[in-house]
Order: sequence, then C-alpha cells, then structure tokens
Amino acid sequence: MTGEQLLEVRNVKKHFNVGRNQSLKAVDDISFSINKGETLGLVGESGSGKSTLGRTVVGLHKATDGSIIFKGKDTSRLKGKEARKFNRDMQMIFQDPHASLNPRMRIIDIIAEGIDAHGLLKGKQRKERVFELLEKVGLSQDHAKRYPHEFSGGQRQRIGIARALAVEPDFIVADEPISALDVSIQAQIVNLMEDLKEEEGLTYLFIAHDLGMVKHISDRIGVMYLGNMMELADSDALFDEPLHPYTQALLSAIPLPSPTAERRERIVLEGDPPSPITPPSGCRFRTRCSHAMDICGEITPEWKEEKENHWVACHLYNT
Repeated sequence: MTGEQLLEVRNVKKHFNVGRNQSLKAVDDISFSINKGETLGLVGESGSGKSTLGRTVVGLHKATDGSIIFKGKDTSRLKGKEARKFNRDMQMIFQDPHASLNPRMRIIDIIAEGIDAHGLLKGKQRKERVFELLEKVGLSQDHAKRYPHEFSGGQRQRIGIARALAVEPDFIVADEPISALDVSIQAQIVNLMEDLKEEEGLTYLFIAHDLGMVKHISDRIGVMYLGNMMELADSDALFDEPLHPYTQALLSAIPLPSPTAERRERIVLEGDPPSPITPPSGCRFRTRCSHAMDICGEITPEWKEEKENHWVACHLYNT
C-alpha cells in the first residue's frame, strides 16, 4: 500500500422507491476511504446493503445522496472523456459467474467486451490480449472459442475476472465473487485475486459474508448492518478486539480452525434484521443487541475513531 487515497465515500445514501411515500434505505449515510493498493473487505448479513454499496461505488446505481470521490474527482460530475476513463478505471466482478456471462457469446467476445466498448484494440491485437488474459487467470487459449455453459463455476469466475482486467483498471469491486462456488474452489479464486493484485497493481473492495476468507485477503474490514457501517478496522485488530456487539456476534460464529484453537463464546442473535423500509430509530442494531440502552433508541450513535484506525458506531463508546 502507498498510503495514497484512491477512493473516498462521503455520507453516501442509496434509497429505492418501493411504494407510495415509501423508500427502502439500502445504504444510509456511509463514509470510508480506500488507499491505492489496499484490499478493503466488506461483510455483513444478507440484506445489509453490501452489494448495493458496491454497485453504487462503481456507478451501476446512482447515489441518492453523498459523494463518491475517485482519484480526487466527484464521479457524479464526470462527463465525456472523464466519465469514460472512470468507467475503465473501475470494474466489477459479479457474484454469480453463470448469470453474469452472456450464454450466447463466445468467451473471446465476453472478455473483450470492455476492449470493444472503449475502442482499445482490434483484430490480431484484440485476440492476443484475450489470450494473454486467459492465461493470466489460469485458462488456455483454446477456451476462447467456447461458450459459458462449457465451463465449471470456478472457470466461469476466472473468465469474469479476465473480463474485468481487460481494460486495465486500477480498482475492482468484487461482489461476493466466491459465494456461488464450491468450497474447494473458493481458495483458488481468492489466491488468484491476490496474485493479480500484486501483478497488476490493483485495489479491491472485496464484498463477502465469509469472515474467515475476508480476513485472509483484506488489509482492513468494514462491517455493515441494515444499511449502516457499524465498525471499520485493520483486519487483525477487528478479529483480535472487535468493539461493536454486532461484530462480536459475527466473529463468534466462525468455526474454529482447529480443536486446540482458543474458543470464542458463541453469541446468538435473536430474531431477524428489521426491514430497511422501516428501520429502528437510533441504532439500527438495538432490537437485537444485548447491550441496548435507552439512548440507543433515541439517538443514532456517532461514527467515531475509538482507537487509531479503528472506527465504530456504538453508544457503548459515545458516552
């Protein structure tokens, strides 16, 4: 990591209209930054807003409010050549490698979609670039002529990674890139992404619900719950000393790596997460929190740096 800031998310909200005078608050006032060469992991239960945040960052969703600053520029104000450059510099790897690949297109054309869209290469150079990318992700040139249905899930995800790399991006949002894969394949894909990060000088936002895998690949980890960021810290610090009760509950559910490993007391969360259409007042997590106090229902906890590089939003630390 260089310490040079590549991306800053400032008070970003993404609300969806779901009916008369109703909105689903998928992402609600989130702020963080990512440095060049860093991998920021993002975790939380299903419905926490992780994927929506990732899609908003890359521009697939337009933010309802707030700013996304990439390389010092507000992405919402980019036009013309600057907007096209942003679309090249920031790419996405999707969760389902089956649904994200066009079944009617050959692999060569799938990988070259970005190359064609930006008019980067043609003819022989285009073909050679696709061959180079296939080999880079552990596939062969012969695969270029085939169709997605001829590949396994792990191979399809490698194709998705090659497609993202084709336009030489600086930043990649990986939206649960291993969750649809067999456990035996997941580590291979994560190791591939780590190798490519070093080779290509990439920066990642890595979204997942598997905390163990996120710790393996991430420099820092953010924890989301019901559209809010609850905690953000260096990977080791988050695992060694989680501050937020929600983070503590998530970590307590991780299977032990060995029978001799130190056992963390299991924290069972009662009930299901509330609806993001009508979230609880104050702290979003208070309805499932064993530490909830009166103030938790009255005031939204401040997002504060409780320790160096360790941020948390919890009234246990706001008093």
